Amino acid sequence: MTPSASVAVRRLRDRTLRVERLQSSDSALRSGRRFKILNGANVRLRSRVQPALGTRVRALSSQGREESSSVPVGPARPSGTSCWLIGRRTQARFRIVQAIPSRPLDPEVDDTRDHVLGPPDAEITLVEYGSYACPHCRAANDVIARLRDRFGGRMRYVFRHRPLSDNDLARRSAELVERSRPDRFWKAHIDLMTRSAALTEEDLATVAADLAVKGQDAAAAERARARVESDERSALANGVRITPTFFINGRRYDGPWDENSLGEAMLGTLGYRVRAAALDFARWGPSAGVLLLLATILALALSNSPFGPAFEAIWERDLGISLGEAGFHLSLRHWVNDGLLSIFFLVVGLEIKREFTVGHLATRRSAALPVAAAIGGMAVPAILYVLIVPAGVWSHGWGVPIATDTAFAVALIAMMGRRVPLELRIFLTAAAIVDDIAAIMVVAAFYSGGLQLGYLAAAAVAVAGLALLNRWRVYRVFPYMLVGVVLWACIHAGGLHATLAGVVLALFIPTRPPPILKALIMQADAILKVEASRGAEVLRQGPSSPALRALDAIHDRLESPADRLLRHAGARSSYVVLPLFALANAGVVLTADVLSGHGPLVLAIMAGLVLGKPIGMVSASALAVWLGLAEKPTAYSWRQLTGAGALAGIGFTMSLFIAGQAYPDADDFAAAKVAVLAASVLAGIIGTAILWNARTDDVPA
Repeated sequence: MTPSASVAVRRLRDRTLRVERLQSSDSALRSGRRFKILNGANVRLRSRVQPALGTRVRALSSQGREESSSVPVGPARPSGTSCWLIGRRTQARFRIVQAIPSRPLDPEVDDTRDHVLGPPDAEITLVEYGSYACPHCRAANDVIARLRDRFGGRMRYVFRHRPLSDNDLARRSAELVERSRPDRFWKAHIDLMTRSAALTEEDLATVAADLAVKGQDAAAAERARARVESDERSALANGVRITPTFFINGRRYDGPWDENSLGEAMLGTLGYRVRAAALDFARWGPSAGVLLLLATILALALSNSPFGPAFEAIWERDLGISLGEAGFHLSLRHWVNDGLLSIFFLVVGLEIKREFTVGHLATRRSAALPVAAAIGGMAVPAILYVLIVPAGVWSHGWGVPIATDTAFAVALIAMMGRRVPLELRIFLTAAAIVDDIAAIMVVAAFYSGGLQLGYLAAAAVAVAGLALLNRWRVYRVFPYMLVGVVLWACIHAGGLHATLAGVVLALFIPTRPPPILKALIMQADAILKVEASRGAEVLRQGPSSPALRALDAIHDRLESPADRLLRHAGARSSYVVLPLFALANAGVVLTADVLSGHGPLVLAIMAGLVLGKPIGMVSASALAVWLGLAEKPTAYSWRQLTGAGALAGIGFTMSLFIAGQAYPDADDFAAAKVAVLAASVLAGIIGTAILWNARTDDVPA
């Protein structure tokens, strides 16, 4: 197996593990039980020795194994590679970014306790959680040996045990090396890793004889067992789910296991540091909300500084395409509000589609409570607005207080940690997604300009094209995106708000039944065997083009087009689109004149968001429970649900979006901005205070 081929199959295996986790977690969510995830399939990668290049690559073979938690959860799934997960009863849909935290290694390396190979003052520390029965750990042993040769005294290597669960040979081998004298540990370790292609009883017997281990020494056996169990607890605390798992200088490493990738990470190259910092930030729960807050503060600061006029002029600058006399031009602000925000609504559409098919809204019972809350959370604020605002030009703005900014609300909940039950986070997120879809429908129905039937007819043809692509089972995303651009242009020219195209496009992006993973692994195995037989040519040039195309096809089959697009577009929506939207729309010059003559407008918006949202969500939820249409989980109290309702009053980006359509007058829009910002801050403070001091048992379910 060549290094490049090795990297390819490892990436394939990593993606396979992620897909299996998603499938298993969805199944567990539907069953409502504690669950375990058993990942992988029988992977056998035969490599060849390259004598001329002095390259020794150990053959990998995977026998049927099962990694499981200690919690009994019913029948076991087919055996697979070493990866496990202990889930909670009602777990949020599993995502790899959320599942693998980026916390520092715990406990830190202790030279008096850990098995350390290398000088104590080495600048690089590589920690491995592994198992002697794991074929991937045995292959990684060769990589680690080459890294030690490469870095010499700059590196120290630490091995901690994570025996494969339900594998007696793996546990006995770990306890065997722990019964050796400290000065003989590494010899026993290397012997167990290298004596044969797969760990055998003969290996254990031979190493035990070399160590002169006496079976009747009960005290030594108990110490060894305790040491292995201590390492297992450490693995659990560090979120170790697959073997091998590496930590570099106390930080988890989730990249490829080949020598070059590990070496770059150990050296801390600029590219690796930037990528690691970005991933760490994205893994932090409140990251999207914090970035949105920073963009808002920057917009306000620039608008109220000497650079304010220039900052505003930037957003009013025309950009577009000209072809002779014809052309298509929009201001930069409109490109953000009508163009980039379509990506946000595409993501929202994909999320609601997933939730209603395999997620938390997949059954009527599970969907009833957040849907009822979302309806109440839109109806009551709109009613309050209409009651406060007199008839006239402002009465058209009833849609402003119905919205919820999911990023800010979820960020505040994430910052409160365990004070907020997971089930309440799911409830608020689901309700906010329904709210977002309703918001774009409100904009399309009530805040669109004069309709152009010709362009709307062309939009209908584009929708028909999307339906045909879906019916013909076209699984490439590009054709859908191409038709989606045409749909966006037709909807914009037709007088409807162009962001509606994002939601419509999401409905037609195809899902796909999950693949049979063992078949894909066998196919990849066959391809890589052929590539490995090419010898030195592969080492120089990498896998052939046909092999890469086949591996790409396997890779694409692991994930449906809808899930793939959601994974890629979701991050761009949270970290690019919404911050740009805040920069373009949150800026307002804060003077006494802004609110002059706009008292009823400001009061209506603030009352709708701060009071209407929690009152509407709680009352609608209580009514749904009382009528028997929904059931409130016992994991959170009515007081906590009220706190979540208050957080839903953070309208911010969505309220600003609707306000931009509802108030064409610049002064009215400026007053609405101030009202939305003030109401969002107040709602966030009230919701946080309620949840911070609430207890799950305040009010019985």
